[in-house]
Amino acid sequence: MSRPQLAEARRVRAVELFEDGVSNAEIARAVGVCAESVRRWRRAWEEGGASALRRRVATGRPPKLDDAQVETVRAALERGARAHGFEADLWTLERVGVVAERVTGVALSRASVWRLLTGRLGWSLQRPERRAVERDESEIARWIAHEWPRIKKGP
Repeated sequence: MSRPQLAEARRVRAVELFEDGVSNAEIARAVGVCAESVRRWRRAWEEGGASALRRRVATGRPPKLDDAQVETVRAALERGARAHGFEADLWTLERVGVVAERVTGVALSRASVWRLLTGRLGWSLQRPERRAVERDESEIARWIAHEWPRIKKGP
């Protein structure tokens, strides 16, 4: 359940409790919010009924990409960066923007690319681990097994 859906479910439960005559403090404890929120909800409910506490459609500028275009971008990104001609298989905002423009024909700002990745695709920021090229895993394992216990034990 998304955060907006969870919030609406709390308000719907609060309406049921309003109708049963439950006190604001009890409702606040029951739905897990502060008493001030319940007071605000009760005023809205008294003035406009249960519909006053329903979730409203988001206003503002519509997204540049529709749902079908977002899925096209998702499919393109899942093929990996190398499939799109990049040297390393690593996504950056700039690279995602280039691929999104190639497959949809819509240019996106860095901020729009970030909202696309985190909001609409549900992806998160992940940074690659930085490891030395000279790193020798077998030597590290040997050191941990033989040297570390000796050092830890002390003189």
